[in-house]
Amino acid sequence: MEATEAEIRDQFGRRLEDKGAWRQAITLAAAGELTARWLEGKSGYQAATFTVRYDAETEAIAAELAALNRSGLFTKESQPGLRTDGSAQRQYVTGFCSAEAAAELLALSTRTELVTVAHAPGEASSAAIPVTLDGGEVVTVLGSSETPVEEDQIRDWADETNETLALLLADSWYVEILDPGWGRNDVLLPAVLAALTAAP
Repeated sequence: MEATEAEIRDQFGRRLEDKGAWRQAITLAAAGELTARWLEGKSGYQAATFTVRYDAETEAIAAELAALNRSGLFTKESQPGLRTDGSAQRQYVTGFCSAEAAAELLALSTRTELVTVAHAPGEASSAAIPVTLDGGEVVTVLGSSETPVEEDQIRDWADETNETLALLLADSWYVEILDPGWGRNDVLLPAVLAALTAAP
């Protein structure tokens, strides 16, 4: 008897078979590897991303994001730098990492023009650094911690992955790194990779 679509995919179209690998991922390295596979099109499930595939604008930076995920940053969000007649974007990447990696990424702000906002484990901080403009309106900001600090946030991550990883994320640093140059795409991701490579 053939499996039904509901037995193969969840309500977002993500492959349930690929979700099984997330049930086994209990380290940031394992979560990063699964994210890298998703970015490479080798997986149909990405935890806490309620779509089968990333959006079209991520295509140009997917390989670089995969490298970051394999180097100690379990990425959560990102966008390329863009400039059109009516809108502009600053390139950024966010994710979970160790204290050592967070220190290296924070140090980027001391030796480059890149901006790193580092959130300590359990920190529920909020700020608003504009990174996307549409017709002069600010539509995306950075500066808020995404680390699961509330019980329901931890439970949501546990449902998407497993309880061990959810608790690890709650105890991890969350970093947001952005390029202040609107529309620029050739500075941020190589610098972040170099900083992660330097982390002990």
